[in-house]
Amino acid sequence: MDAKQELTPGGKLRVGLNYGNFLLVLKDAPDGSPRGIAPDLGRELGKRLGVPVEFVKFKQAGQLADGVRDDKCDVGFLGAEPQRADEIAFTKAYLEIPVTFLVPAGSKISSIDDVDRKGVRISVSARSAYDLYLSRTLKNAELFRVEGIDASYELFVREKLDVLAGLKPRLASDAEKLPGSRVLDGQVTGVQQAAGTKKTKAAGAQYLSEFIDDIKRSGLVAQTIEKHGVRGVTVAP
Repeated sequence: MDAKQELTPGGKLRVGLNYGNFLLVLKDAPDGSPRGIAPDLGRELGKRLGVPVEFVKFKQAGQLADGVRDDKCDVGFLGAEPQRADEIAFTKAYLEIPVTFLVPAGSKISSIDDVDRKGVRISVSARSAYDLYLSRTLKNAELFRVEGIDASYELFVREKLDVLAGLKPRLASDAEKLPGSRVLDGQVTGVQQAAGTKKTKAAGAQYLSEFIDDIKRSGLVAQTIEKHGVRGVTVAP
């Protein structure tokens, strides 16, 4: 089976979007059509395949990953994480988003190195790429998971937790709402935003990888970031 048949079995390209990632998927246009970096790249992929694009909307990254696995969409734009790679064939990253921590006013935590200690409670958006990363790497601190980025902020404030984990651009805006709070310098990791399709679609995965390589090399990814005025993200090396 060739790549086009694998990626568009129904004669159209179903592109999965994670509406929980406000950097990649902006608010829909007045006519309901998706806006942002990921929707634009999905449209470009459909154009190259010569098929119409249908967007499938998911609230969170974990739900999108399940959607790719369960054939609810043909291609998804989401963070490439080892825990997902058993079921999803990922391209190289096209975009990188730094992840760090926010601490409340008066916190004794002054750097990223201070976070992974006994008794430190961290609020995190469940099954986000950075939740998966922190689940692998933290030895002492405890993760408190809740569905969605907004909910992780609300939990952090309501339960007076020690740390909020998140995408650096979002934490910068959260800090403005919390007088005295601080975004810790540096980054814990960078979420590698990639495209992915079901692992069984070998030809489709190869085509998708070549597509991502081409749009990075041609400058299209950089142009799309600029077009939407998204700050705090970079084209992946």
